[in-house]
Amino acid sequence: MVAPQNNVCVGMVGAGYAAYLHGNGYEKVSGAPARLKIVTDVDARKAEAVRRRYGFEKAGTDYGEILDDPEITVVDIVTPPFLHAEMIRGAFQAGKHVICEKPLTGYYGEPDDQRPIGNKVSREKMYEAVTRSLEELEKIVKGTDRKFFYAENYIYATPLVKAAEIVAKKKSKILFMKGEESVKGSSSPVAGEWEKTGGGSLIRLGTHPLSGMLHLKQVEARARGERVFIKSVLADTGAVTERLTEWEHRHISARPRDVEDFANVTVTFSDGTKATVIATDLTLGGVKNYVEVYTNDSALMCNLTPTDMLNAYFLDEAGLEDVVISEMLPQKLGWNKVFVSDEVVRGYMGEFQDFVESIARDKAPVSGFQLARDTVRVIYAAYRSAEEGRRVELPSPL
Repeated sequence: MVAPQNNVCVGMVGAGYAAYLHGNGYEKVSGAPARLKIVTDVDARKAEAVRRRYGFEKAGTDYGEILDDPEITVVDIVTPPFLHAEMIRGAFQAGKHVICEKPLTGYYGEPDDQRPIGNKVSREKMYEAVTRSLEELEKIVKGTDRKFFYAENYIYATPLVKAAEIVAKKKSKILFMKGEESVKGSSSPVAGEWEKTGGGSLIRLGTHPLSGMLHLKQVEARARGERVFIKSVLADTGAVTERLTEWEHRHISARPRDVEDFANVTVTFSDGTKATVIATDLTLGGVKNYVEVYTNDSALMCNLTPTDMLNAYFLDEAGLEDVVISEMLPQKLGWNKVFVSDEVVRGYMGEFQDFVESIARDKAPVSGFQLARDTVRVIYAAYRSAEEGRRVELPSPL
């Protein structure tokens, strides 16, 4: 028996950090509940931990069990990015909807590549390979009646949601946007390896503000009855932390082997307006997330973190061991800008409310395939631009 399309029964593949972000989102969905049936991971202990925390009916290590289960209607992919494209294909072939964590895909090496690929493979080759992969995925998505959901929380972050509403209601013309996500480096042991991550700070961090700004530009275009697309990309990247001594490096977690820890990208749209993305692993003091929007009749400062909703001062950390104060801070002493309702402010609750409702009520999601595709296109055009020292023109859509 095949489950009806509007029945939301979830199989999650992957039980790492992102599984908890998604699980927290499912917990807060109202009006269209999701049934959490199976979670799988190559590490059975991780899968079991997620099962216990969020109430999945079963944990396992076999992803095929999710694809073969006729009750499961949506596959939630939170695996490392190099597995995304293959798993998306498999899920659609099995007749499931797909939720995919960012990024959609990337370049992770081919058998004949010299290693490490970030130092040995040209960005032109990467760009062309990723372009082909995106075209193949787009054909698959368009060839199915199942839905694709791009799990980009920035689209649902409350400051950006409000900014989108304002732009749409005023029919403002966005002239320039600037967005940044910066940290002191990743806790992942493979964050510095291109073949595991598809790049460095730009694809790990810059994906978020980039997607947010591409979304806002399309909100503007729809409100004004215009057609706007990405025209060109100009970028600079580098591995700045390579210049540090071991002692100087003691507070920075970034350890790039063949990826960048700094990226600055400018996107030019077909109407001549601009957006700049900054993504670094060089920033102490916690996570820095914002999008600034400058229009013909407004200025909108979207601060995701840190915010000023709660400022706290501590002389010691007694009793705070299990209290989340802020992300990426090594200690809680002194003044801190405390994360408040982080799952709401940064969009995880709104994200999964939209996804579950889209399945249950058969409607299009706010964050779908086009945004996922365009984000990756810009990122790899940026990598090519930085290597070749020139502006990369993107083909105009048909």
